[in-house]
Amino acid sequence: MELYDQFLALEKKVKEYNKKIAFLCQLRPECQRLMEVAGIGPLTASAFVASVGDPHTFKNGRQCAAWLGLVPRQRSSGNKITLLGISKRGDPYLRTLLIHGGRSVVNICH
Repeated sequence: MELYDQFLALEKKVKEYNKKIAFLCQLRPECQRLMEVAGIGPLTASAFVASVGDPHTFKNGRQCAAWLGLVPRQRSSGNKITLLGISKRGDPYLRTLLIHGGRSVVNICH
């Protein structure tokens, strides 16, 4: 019973923090813009803004994706280009949130 009570208390705290994150996202135009993308909610948007900071430091979206580790690794030799899995560099938490958001969009569309 004691563990269950602790679980309920933690669950309540998680809900409170989620409300705080959602409120803070409403104050930031960057978060609002990100949340317009399907699969991105307040948690992912706030984590992205906190991790990336100024998005203008990247030349384009592919550079940002490479920084996050969301582009395929390459193993090329001569004229043969071999694309491998994602490189998994960058912030693993943010990458995980983005991947789960993408999976949710794919599941809804299919």
